[in-house]
Amino acid sequence: MVRVAAIDYDLCKPHRCRIECIRFCPINKSGGKAIELRDELGGKPLIYENSCVGCGICVRKCPFEAITIVNLPDELEKKVIHRYGPNAFKLYGLPVPQSGRVVGVLGKNGTGKTTSIKILAGELVPNLGILDRDITWDDILEYFRGTELHDYFKKVANKELRVVHKIQHVDLIRKYVKGRVGDILSKVDERGLLNEVRKSLGLDSAWDNKVRLLSGGEFQKFAIAAAILRNASIYFFDEPSSYLDVRERLAIVKAVRELLPKNAYVIVAEHDLAILDYISDYVSIVYGEPGVYGIFSKIYAVGSGINHFLLGFLPAENMRIRKEPILFHVHTKAPERGADVNIPYISWPKMKKRLGRFELDVKEGLAYKGEVIGVLGPNAIGKTTFIRLLAGELKPDEGYVTTEGLRISYKPQYVRAEDYSWEYVEEAIKELSREGLASSEWFQVDVVRRLGIYRLRERRINELSGGELQKFAIMVTLAREADLYLFDEPSAFIDVEERLTISRAIKKVCEVRKVVTFVVDHDLSILDYIADRVMMFSGKPALKGYAHTPTSLRDGMNAFLKEIGITFRRDPKTGRPRVNKPGSYLDREQKSKGEYYYASE
Repeated sequence: MVRVAAIDYDLCKPHRCRIECIRFCPINKSGGKAIELRDELGGKPLIYENSCVGCGICVRKCPFEAITIVNLPDELEKKVIHRYGPNAFKLYGLPVPQSGRVVGVLGKNGTGKTTSIKILAGELVPNLGILDRDITWDDILEYFRGTELHDYFKKVANKELRVVHKIQHVDLIRKYVKGRVGDILSKVDERGLLNEVRKSLGLDSAWDNKVRLLSGGEFQKFAIAAAILRNASIYFFDEPSSYLDVRERLAIVKAVRELLPKNAYVIVAEHDLAILDYISDYVSIVYGEPGVYGIFSKIYAVGSGINHFLLGFLPAENMRIRKEPILFHVHTKAPERGADVNIPYISWPKMKKRLGRFELDVKEGLAYKGEVIGVLGPNAIGKTTFIRLLAGELKPDEGYVTTEGLRISYKPQYVRAEDYSWEYVEEAIKELSREGLASSEWFQVDVVRRLGIYRLRERRINELSGGELQKFAIMVTLAREADLYLFDEPSAFIDVEERLTISRAIKKVCEVRKVVTFVVDHDLSILDYIADRVMMFSGKPALKGYAHTPTSLRDGMNAFLKEIGITFRRDPKTGRPRVNKPGSYLDREQKSKGEYYYASE
């Protein structure tokens, strides 16, 4: 067995625990050396993986849960690609680019997706796990000799491949790019596709804006447009659907599939399963322990690969990556509701709200006890405005809300650290766990631990990353005793498994407390997984929005997808929704029947 030891030095506090990991290590006591303090690590411990026996005593003794030790098969050492340092993250394998094809990358955050993209892009030279000397391209080519990646890395080493990388955090562009959108895109247009890209990505409204004034969705489209307009051999798109609504996500898929050079390599890392399925020809799954190690699977056909991921078993590797499969339930009709919950819980009359030149027109509606209502529609159509009306943050100009007097727990669209009174995550966990549902064992296991919140205990809330802050906010929202729960885009910055974990937790809290939950999100797979009914928003973005009465999941999704002009089929193994290729036999057949969402393959 190969032993991988990882220490999260952000959590490690040797001066507070008095080095319990070293004191209790049986190898150290017997005259050997498995752990010692290292000055170059700031007086923090270093675990020697060759002498460590993996007894797990240091893992259990560490009061901050900063240590992880994992035993892996010996043959994996032949696949080591990169390690960031002693007791740091270790990457095994890489996705293999395919000429003229789109390869999707699917897996948890912190398991190496972005690292693999940087390596394939030539931005990071892999050290092959060797930390005591510099690695050259000759070493790398020798390592990959006889594999599919040898010729690829040979071209990278000789600078024969021009690389374009659409980064994950597009908001960073604001710091380095100045000027107006149209002027900048005109300068980078190397392929003569400026007008096609402008039209296909819907950039007209942002064309004359300064880059620093763009919204998150406009930044995303701007970055993708700049990538497509450049003439390159390989294109990387890291989470291209962030900040975008369903229509915009589908437009990006179409642009990538149709406008990139036909013989180019394309790699896409994405968490929206429907979009990943639609954009990719093949998929490589990365699994492992976040922050500790990541292993890339072989290339699978996209449909079977995503199914293997959801079912939790990779047949080519003979590897189980999850204890339980993730299955979607097909709602062919409105779900049966028990007599104890078949009663109205909250209602609202017709309402109107004006914000500047935008006006939201809300139709009357009703929510039943114990149900989750999914809210869907394009960006800037009034979804957040409606949620803020329910939360009491806004008052309607016409009509009234009926949530006054109810306890409301609200996770807003944009989460800020300064919105919380606690300084450290641990303070919040302790306070919320004193009473109510947060004190239950299942909440601690299924929410706090599965979302990795327990690993953040020693962190200041204002130091959390975007994804970490999002998970913390969701945990806090679920932990509070409330009569009404409101979640605005809970899947933002969160990986696939965590999205499904969050969905299960929201669903369970709603059922246990017999309350109503509203969930706004652009990931249709998540809404399909969690919602009992849906509430559709339509109209003209930024000008006029219409909030329709909640309907059954089937009717609501059908109406929404009919407006967009696409159809979804059902995967027979997992029940997950899959986008039909426009004009395909299934697409034409479902449209003729008026079934845009609930047909099965």
